Order: sequence, then C-alpha cells, then structure tokens
Amino acid sequence: MVLSATQFGDPKSPQVLLLHGGGQTRHAWAHTATALARSGYCATCIDARGHGQSQWCPEGDYSGTALVSDLRAIIQSLPTSPYIVGASMGGLTAMLTLGEEPPLPCRGLVLVDVAPRLETKGVRRVIEFMRRHPDGFDSLDQVQDAVAAYNPTRKAPSSSQGLRKNLRQDANGRLHWHWDPAFLDHAVIPEANEGMFGRARLNLAASKLKLPILLIRGHHSDVLSEAGAQELLALVPHAKYRVIHQAGHMVAGDRNSIFTGAVLDFLQHLDPQGNHIRSTDRRLTP
Repeated sequence: MVLSATQFGDPKSPQVLLLHGGGQTRHAWAHTATALARSGYCATCIDARGHGQSQWCPEGDYSGTALVSDLRAIIQSLPTSPYIVGASMGGLTAMLTLGEEPPLPCRGLVLVDVAPRLETKGVRRVIEFMRRHPDGFDSLDQVQDAVAAYNPTRKAPSSSQGLRKNLRQDANGRLHWHWDPAFLDHAVIPEANEGMFGRARLNLAASKLKLPILLIRGHHSDVLSEAGAQELLALVPHAKYRVIHQAGHMVAGDRNSIFTGAVLDFLQHLDPQGNHIRSTDRRLTP
C-alpha cells in the first residue's frame, strides 16, 4: 500500500502525525498542521488507505486491523517517536495501535471526539451521509448543499471551491467523495460489540495506554457523548479532558482555532518547542 501525506515544518523537529476520520482526507488538518509547524513541530497529515490520494486496497481491506498495520509501519519509519492526533477513525486506529502488543514508542496522543463507546444514532447519521449520492454530484454547489444538510449549524464558506480537494472527478465529469466506495463495507453501524474496530477490543487497548493523553469532545457531538467520554476516562484515569463548546463531532472543522489551541497547549506542556515552518509533500510507503 502506498499512502500519500503532506508534511509541514522542519523534518528534524518533533514529529506529530495527524490522522483524519472515515471519509475525510488529510486536507482536514491543513490549518492545524500549519499552526503546529509555526510552533516548532513537524506535522504530517496522512491520507488513510483508500482515502484522498492514497492507494485503494485491491482486496478492499479497510478493516481496523489493516489500518493499525499501516499506522504501525508509519511510526516505525519515523526518525523519532511521534505525537499522534487522531479524529474519529484515526483516533480509534491510534488507540489500538498504541494499546496492543507489541508496544510502539509514542510521546503523546490526542483523541478527537472518539472513545470505545460511541453513540449508535450519531454513527448511523455519519454512515448514512457517506452512503448518500453513490452516483456523485453534478457541481460543487450540490456538494456544498449536501454538507450543509449534514452540518446545518456550521457557517457556510464564502466559496464552494475549497471542497474540490476532497473530491475526485470521474470520466463523465461527475464529482465523487475522494475515497474508495469499498470502505463502506467496513464502516458499519456498531451494535453491541460489533463495528469496525470492536468495542471490547478498544476497551482492552485503552486500558493499556500509559502515555500522556488528551481527549477532546465536541459539546454538541452526537457520536461521543459525555457518558462515553467518562467511560474512557475511567479506563485511562491519567488522561486530560477538554470539551469544545459550539462544536459537534467534526471538532477541528467546527472550531478550528480553539481546537488547535487545545492541541498546542497539550503538546507544549509536554515538550515546549521553537518556531520553524516549512511545507513539503512526500510519499509514505508502509
């Protein structure tokens, strides 16, 4: 599998891996990554397999185990132990990767609106949104309308052009979300212990986490409830906890400056850094 990534900052600076949620791309982290680079970190935003410009898996394997395997390979390829910021699917992937054997070095973990217990209603709403429009869109305006219908409280951008980087265009000129439709074979609504990662597996992994952790929850999230957050904090009692008001499940998109500030506060408390910025692209090949 060949994965695509964008790197911001000096490669010799402390490494921060940014892992997006299901159906998103690495571009979701652009503003946060730029701020991290300006604060002295090397921020790498990665497209998960089958997402964005990363390779589609020929076997259609987008299981939690496959995602963990990818992240393990990436961490092992880095020159130093990284910090990880993972939203939704990215956070669950990191939780398993760092909580299961064999152990991997990591300096700190930020979990963004995710925990072993997720609310079925909210997860269903996300997956139903992803399953809509299988034939794609005629225009960017149609895409913007679809996003507004899913998240009506978020202020609409002045231009729909910013959505283009999250889309691919087929031979007929129609626009599609930039991920492999086969991903939806694994993105299932969790019932009991079922789901893409398995709640019992996540609970066990979370209970093994010893590294510094910050859990960030969107106050209006319908995916991670306060009860779900408290269950994680009981499993990981040393974790820090921050609620971002006026934000839902898409915390970084809803309140980016506040979210980024919370991440930087956490990282700089662990290891204050200098001020360097540079932006490059490179390929990561696990």
